[in-house]
Parts: sequence; C-alpha cells; structure tokens
Amino acid sequence: MEHLYGIASLWLGLAVFSAMVAYHLRISIALVEICVGVAAGAAATGFGSPDLLAPDLEWLRFLASSGAVLLTFLAGAELDPDVLRTKLKEVSVVGLIGFLAPFFGCTMVAHYLLHWNFQASLLCGVALSTTSMAVVYAVMLETGLNRTEFGKGILGACFINDLGTVITLGLLFAPFTYRTVVFVFVSTLVLALLPYLTGWITRLYAYRTAAIRTKWVMLVLFGLGSLALWSGSEGVLPAYIAGMVLAGSAARDAAWVRRVRTLTVGFLTPFYFLRAGMLVSVTALISAPLVFIALLGGKVLSKIFGLYPFIRLFRQDRDERWYYTLLMSTGLTFGTISALYGFSHGIVSEGQYSFLVATVIASAVVPTLIAGAAFLPRHLLLPAEERSIEEVQTEGLGEE
Repeated sequence: MEHLYGIASLWLGLAVFSAMVAYHLRISIALVEICVGVAAGAAATGFGSPDLLAPDLEWLRFLASSGAVLLTFLAGAELDPDVLRTKLKEVSVVGLIGFLAPFFGCTMVAHYLLHWNFQASLLCGVALSTTSMAVVYAVMLETGLNRTEFGKGILGACFINDLGTVITLGLLFAPFTYRTVVFVFVSTLVLALLPYLTGWITRLYAYRTAAIRTKWVMLVLFGLGSLALWSGSEGVLPAYIAGMVLAGSAARDAAWVRRVRTLTVGFLTPFYFLRAGMLVSVTALISAPLVFIALLGGKVLSKIFGLYPFIRLFRQDRDERWYYTLLMSTGLTFGTISALYGFSHGIVSEGQYSFLVATVIASAVVPTLIAGAAFLPRHLLLPAEERSIEEVQTEGLGEE
C-alpha cells in the first residue's frame, strides 16, 4: 500500500510543479503537464529506472482515462444548444474540413514520403486528423472564451472534427458486429432519457444527499464508456454526447459544473496529461527526427491550409481567424487512442506508433503555444470582474 501512495505522491508532485511553471510562464497547464510528462519519462529512462513512475499501472491508466472522459463531458456540457443552432453551418464546415484535410494530407505523407504500407498510412491519416477537445477546452476554460460564442463555435467544430475521426476509424478498421448494434441502441436510449432522469433525480434528491447528481452522471459516463469499449469503440465519445445532452441543465446550475470541474482538473486530468507525455519515446525521435518533422508538418500544414480559407468566411478579425485555425490544428485524446488502436491490432509497428504519439502530442503543444502567444483575441476576453469568484480562482485550471 505504501508503494501505491508513493507513486501517487510522485505524480501529484509533478502536477503541482506543472501548475507553478504554468503560472510563471502564463501558458496552459495542460501543455505544461504534457511537457513535464515527456521530461519525467525521459529522465526516468536515462537514470535506468523506466518503471519508476509506472505509467502502465492499471489504476493510473484508470485515473487518466477517467480524466479524459470527464473533461470531454464538461466540454460537451459547455456547448450552448442555441449557439450551435445559429452556428450550425460554421461548425459543420469547419469541423468537416478540419477532419478531411489532414486525413488525406497525412495519409499521403505517410504512404508516398515515408513509404509506410497503405493500411498504416490510413491509420496515420486517422490519428493525425483529430482536434484535441481536451486541450482546446482546457485553453477555453483558462481564458474564459468557453463563455463566448467564439469559443463555443470552436468547441462545436472540434466535436464535428473528432466525430469524423471516430466514424472513419470504425469504418476502416473496427469490425461491425452485433456489439456495435447493441452499443448504438443502448446509447441512444440512455442518452434520450438522460435529461429527464437527471432532472427527476435533481428535483427529488439534490441538495438533500451528498452529491447524488455527480454520482449519477459518473455512473452513466462509466457505464456507457464500458459499453463503448466492449463494442470496439471508445469511452470518450458517449461522454461528449452526454455532455451535450445535459448542456441546457448544466447552464442553469453553474455551481454544479464548477464542482465537477474542480474534481476533474484538480485531480484527474493531471494523470491524463502527464501520462500522455510519458508515452513519447524520446529515443525513437532522436533516432529518426525527419520522420517526426514530416508527420508534424503534414498534420499542422494540412490543417492550416485546409481550414484558414474557410474560417475566413466566418471570422473577420485576423487574430480570431488564426487563433481558431491553430486551436483546430491540435491533437491529443482521439489521436493517441487511434494510434494505440493501430498498434494493439498490428496495423502499425512499435516505431510507427511512437512517431504517431509523439506527433500527436507535439501538435497539442506547438499550435497552442503559438496561438496563445501571437493571436489571442484579447478583445473577446471577459473582464475578470465579470467572472465568478470560482472562475477567477481557477485561472490556472486546477486551483480551488
């Protein structure tokens, strides 16, 4: 038992250190946690103790995946249905182009430039077509843009982008079986009933028992996540849709959303972002840096050249256009999931998997840093006095 607490202390120590660095550098703590994870993993390997931080322990993997699920749920809950209805054309066009451009671009880079086989090239295109909902939402939360129509539009486009990734991964590689039918049917039924059941539980039990609504929502998320994994899909997809389904009731109870946010970003997501960084094989990158550069360039450039002309149709301000484009160029959750799926099913080799994961993580860091440093649309930021006390206190994503 003391070994378990010792490892947890090491990880939370890295999380606290990341928060301090993020505060002083004024950049997203999610990005700092990824970089700290890369450095910690490389240091442990360099000192001959690659298992010191034990990123593959089952309970650590559970905490990390739980962080991804809850963060994805919160991202969906932040979407305003009315805003999405008015911005349906924008989020649909930007989301679809954000998926299609890097999917075809990265597939061609892998097949014709790196000479990967066709199946591995298609998997590369899927893995690098994503936009990181986790990173984008974390940045939106820190800047307060999640409360603006601009930020909600970006989150909506992210959803369409990642939905395209998940569907394509399933169509190209995942077998369509009776489990898929069961997953779709049960998920549709549960999500259709979710607003009514959640409202009934809230009216009857909320504020009388200990956080029953949070327990109920987590029950639904983990239940659907388990069903998704059983069917060959991924647990974060129903979590995002569940967040969208409950977006209306969440908007009416901001205090509850903040409490769930504190649990998520204060405890769970550090394990997710730190572990994502530790998955990177620095040795593989050093041995063949041109492969990494080609893949990263293929993803980011295809995103930028594909998206920017279309985003110009919807955003007139220069900073808004570039900020929008660069955030849509990020990748993390579904990218690493797709890469791991390809590796575990023998579609890509261990070396190809390492390059894909490294590229996905780098795409979470580089475009976001550039967007925040050079193109942050400061005219859209809400003044501090207009935010709630809790939001000001959670400026660094994790402070209570």
